[in-house]
Amino acid sequence: MKKQIYAACPHDCPDACGVLITVETGGADSGRAIKIQGDPGHPVTRGFLCAKVAKYLDRVYSPDRVLYPMRRKNVPKGGGRGNAEDFERITWASALDEIYEHFTAISREFGPEAILPYSYGGTLGVLNNASMDHRFFHLLGASQLNRTICASAGGDALITVIGKKLGTEPEAFRHSKFILAWGANIHGTNVHLWPFIEEARRNGARLVVIDPYKTRTARCADWYLPINPGTDVALALGMMHVIINENLYDADYVARYTLGFDQLRERVQAYPPEKVAQWTGIAAQDIRKLAHEYVTARPAVIRVNYGVQRSENGGSAVRAIAMLPCITGSWKEAGGGLQLSTSGSWQLNKDGLLRPDLMLRSPLGRIARTINMSELGQALTRVDSPPVKAVFVYNSNPAVVAPNHNDVVRGFKRPDLFTVVHEQFFTDTVDYADLVLPATTFFEHKELQTAYGHYHLQISHQAIAPLGECRSNVDMFRDLAHRFGFEKVDPCFNETADQMIDVALQSENPWLQGIDRARLEQEGHIRLKLGDGPFLPFAHGNFPTASGKAELYSESLAKTGLDPVVRFVPPTESRHTEHAKKYPLELLSRKADNFLNTTFSNLPSIQAMEQTELLEIHVEDAKARGIREGDKIRVFNDRGSVVLKAHVNGQTQQGVVATRLNWAKLSPNAASINVLTSERLTDIGGGATFYSTLVDVEPLSRSERSGSLLAKS
Repeated sequence: MKKQIYAACPHDCPDACGVLITVETGGADSGRAIKIQGDPGHPVTRGFLCAKVAKYLDRVYSPDRVLYPMRRKNVPKGGGRGNAEDFERITWASALDEIYEHFTAISREFGPEAILPYSYGGTLGVLNNASMDHRFFHLLGASQLNRTICASAGGDALITVIGKKLGTEPEAFRHSKFILAWGANIHGTNVHLWPFIEEARRNGARLVVIDPYKTRTARCADWYLPINPGTDVALALGMMHVIINENLYDADYVARYTLGFDQLRERVQAYPPEKVAQWTGIAAQDIRKLAHEYVTARPAVIRVNYGVQRSENGGSAVRAIAMLPCITGSWKEAGGGLQLSTSGSWQLNKDGLLRPDLMLRSPLGRIARTINMSELGQALTRVDSPPVKAVFVYNSNPAVVAPNHNDVVRGFKRPDLFTVVHEQFFTDTVDYADLVLPATTFFEHKELQTAYGHYHLQISHQAIAPLGECRSNVDMFRDLAHRFGFEKVDPCFNETADQMIDVALQSENPWLQGIDRARLEQEGHIRLKLGDGPFLPFAHGNFPTASGKAELYSESLAKTGLDPVVRFVPPTESRHTEHAKKYPLELLSRKADNFLNTTFSNLPSIQAMEQTELLEIHVEDAKARGIREGDKIRVFNDRGSVVLKAHVNGQTQQGVVATRLNWAKLSPNAASINVLTSERLTDIGGGATFYSTLVDVEPLSRSERSGSLLAKS
């Protein structure tokens, strides 16, 4: 006997797939999941899954799962030692007692802001991403975390132009005639958009890709334009120079629905294609051709992704790109517009879920300080008012993903730092944990699921019982809150998952009206109430900005001292600055196609699909350094160095090198590429600048080739 359970993939991907999990209900395997497949009835999933999630049973039933609470034995932190042998099994009661005792002692001596929660996108489920955890840390009085590492620069910048993170729905891409993938590896990281693009291409659409790396998507494109990293702002301004000066813009749409066009017209005069070509590496005639094709092939849509905003001027880049459909009026057409994120559409009851008011009832009696997660190394090694004395990590693997890796690791090694990690596997961050708590997968708990790449709200049912003693974020933080007696302060700490879903849906958003938990449980997925036909959010203006118009000139940016229009300023670490004389190569620390940041990368079936520990380098850059295919090479800058293997190929342009993010301890070098990245922040949103990194490369001498890692400590 078997039963099929509807669930939704919560991993950090725009697709948020509807999935069907088949569970055995009889015999020796009763209660075991035996199959996962895409829901054929989901309008975006359409019956198939990405290669990662298609193998999800390997993750759920991996022999390497963390299944029980554990305490570190008397062994040193770090050194790739995050495995079961370094820990002893304890009970949940003992684990909660230890957290209570440490947090209480730290709060008494240093104040509760000495405790730092650290989490991000390990799950994007509404409840297990941010609900009971925030309530707990708010009432505790712990420091707040500014979660900037992935999307804040682009998201905040988009809001300055159009007012909210909304965009063209994927189903509408089938109507497009010109699709511009700008820093968007759709085929690798947004695969459920791809069938709609292929449908459009069969009907005559043209796919153009702008990317500094020749991705899977670029290799499939009708036209690929390699661009120098961090120069997207200049390219967008160059396109607008052509569009505005040749009167190709939609004068009526601009007059009715935009603010600041005259200031933009003046600004783009400084960006003729010939000048822009020198920055971007794209020929002036190609910039003109791109602008003409984008304007004349209607409808035209831009899929811009978050890689664009991981540069020091990343906010300006997204802001400039977001202006393009506003001056051409492509928002009016089905299959036109732009998509970065659709996450602004949900407007769930966040205050009810997160309860920020509890901070005022904490021992602080005020709003707690905020620490930027993109500056974790600084927080762990240099913040002293008060110092960070405890870190609670969940939904993240900061010992790999955070920039300035050497300082991050140096901080985690502090003997006076109490570190708790709630995890599914023995990650690099577990190497530094004092306590490890076992976490569920999405098979093992109930969830409410939104998306940032479509407009379908979903329920995710629990398919199997938690393995071992695993607990969801919701259950674990509820239990921890009870250990602190917080349920006596506020009954919200007693809420079940169902009750929290009900709270989340108590929203005044008209697009959510008529959608409740009972209906979601019956239907599985429901499209927001966006009307019949393609969703055209800005066909008639209605921009949710202060002015009600698309803001090409932003008063809010001007008040912060930022440029109220947009201008190109080369990143501090780029080929256009003095730093390039010492370190002439621009590094792309890329996301692997088959990992999700560092999630999935420890599974053998997924590892087999990726080539890691390679540095991709252009043939001319390799030749100039005496480097051949397969050579061991040292990649370095002032922050540190790693040893990789040279892959001399055609995927990077001259002056650019690329490698893929992976667990440090799974590499022969036991090193994260983030030893090379800095904690410098983006111009808007305070995000990480992973792609504004200069390095140089040299072959290892014969005597060095036995070494694996050369990194500052």
